[in-house]
Formats: sequence, C-alpha cells, structure tokens
Amino acid sequence: MKRVITYGTFDLLHYGHINLLRRAKALGDYLIVALSTDEFNRVEKNKVCYFSYEERKLLLEAIRYVDLVIPEENWEQKRTDVHLYRVDTFVMGDDWTGKFDFLKEEGCEVVYLPRTPEISTTQIKTDLHK
Repeated sequence: MKRVITYGTFDLLHYGHINLLRRAKALGDYLIVALSTDEFNRVEKNKVCYFSYEERKLLLEAIRYVDLVIPEENWEQKRTDVHLYRVDTFVMGDDWTGKFDFLKEEGCEVVYLPRTPEISTTQIKTDLHK
C-alpha cells in the first residue's frame, strides 16, 4: 500500500482544498491529512480559525479521499510522521516548493501540487469583509 501525507489548516473548506486532497489521494492508496491544531495555528502560524480543530477534523473525515486525520502540533513533526505512518509520498501546495525537500533524505517522495488559482481561504475572508 502506498501512503501519502499532506498538512494544512483546512479552515473554511472549499473546492481548492478538495482539489488538493483528490490529487494527493491519486498519488497513492491511503491519504493521511495532518490537520493543524488550534494552538499550533494561533501560536506558530498566527492564524485564528473560524472552525475549531474538531469541526475541521469532522469535515475532513467526511471527504471520501481522506483515510486518516491526525493532529499537526509543530513544524518539526513531519520527519517523525513520515516514519511513524510509513509514508511514501509527502504532498503540499506549490506555494511551499522546496521547503520540505529534506524529507527526501528520509526515503520519502516529495510532491508540490499546483494550487487552484482562483480560490483561497484568505481570499474568501477578504471577500467576506468587503
């Protein structure tokens, strides 16, 4: 079984997120989503989410492409997760290109997928504030 992992906040879930998850799942048999916790978002990413971690987790678990949702609690856990979950492929949006290439040293393929250009959570929040 080929295992794939991706990371993110996935707040205000939208079709760009679904596109990423669909394409990530197509790269393997089992998709793990490491979902940023509320504390990690607040302290490390300086983000405040509309939906709580538990609500975002519930939404992700309802998506047919997602097999397992785990908490992302710090930046450093990626290397550990690759080994713990026996991950073959690490996937992120192409706005992170090059940032996680160190995982190749762990025997993991690293793939940066193009983002869906016309949609983002930031854009949704901006549009709603207008």
